[in-house]
Amino acid sequence: MSCILHIETSTDACSVAVSEDGQLIYHDEHLEGPSHSIVLGGMVSSAMSFADSHAIPFDAVSVSIGPGSYTGLRIGLSMAKGLCYGRDLKLLSIPTLEILCVPVLLGPSDLPDDALLCPMIDARRMEVYCSVFTRSLSPLLAAIPIVVDENSFDEFLSAHPVYFFGNGSDKCKPIVQHPNAHFIDGIRPLAKNMMPLAEKLHAQCDFTDLAYSEPFYLKEFQAVKSKKTI
Repeated sequence: MSCILHIETSTDACSVAVSEDGQLIYHDEHLEGPSHSIVLGGMVSSAMSFADSHAIPFDAVSVSIGPGSYTGLRIGLSMAKGLCYGRDLKLLSIPTLEILCVPVLLGPSDLPDDALLCPMIDARRMEVYCSVFTRSLSPLLAAIPIVVDENSFDEFLSAHPVYFFGNGSDKCKPIVQHPNAHFIDGIRPLAKNMMPLAEKLHAQCDFTDLAYSEPFYLKEFQAVKSKKTI
């Protein structure tokens, strides 16, 4: 038995969801961001009020841990940690690139048995955060920041059909030209797709230490000096 609140803020989309025993019972999405600092608190409050009104006690909070937007990840993790401290809940950290794979694996597309998945998050200019997974989500390429060129994925494309998706894949379409390269549009990390990953971690009691949990940035944060003058 488990009831988990899911929080996803790694990109422009902000979303929350609630699952109970592997079933999605509530979800809310704000896709016109980024405005996470404004909308997330109200969305989480509504989700928790829904569960409380149905007398469903929470067991854990899952949060998208990155990579992704520096600010978005900090906002999401801060909210998740605050809820865990305040309500004495367990914290589950979910890799954002794995979240992107869930709707592809569970969607209507008929993937070949040997298909590889390459989720991509836009990291500005021609750089993306990406990884390469098998259909069982075994990583063949650990999450990395990469500047995409025409040869970036030749190792995988030469032997497998590779499916690219996520908001970083759009700018790669004209560059990655290969018969085995396939692109899936409209895939974004959303809280409702965190459920199977979070449920698995919860069943394994694979919880994150609240005191030491940090976003998985992949790259060091670089502050930009304001150009405004007083």
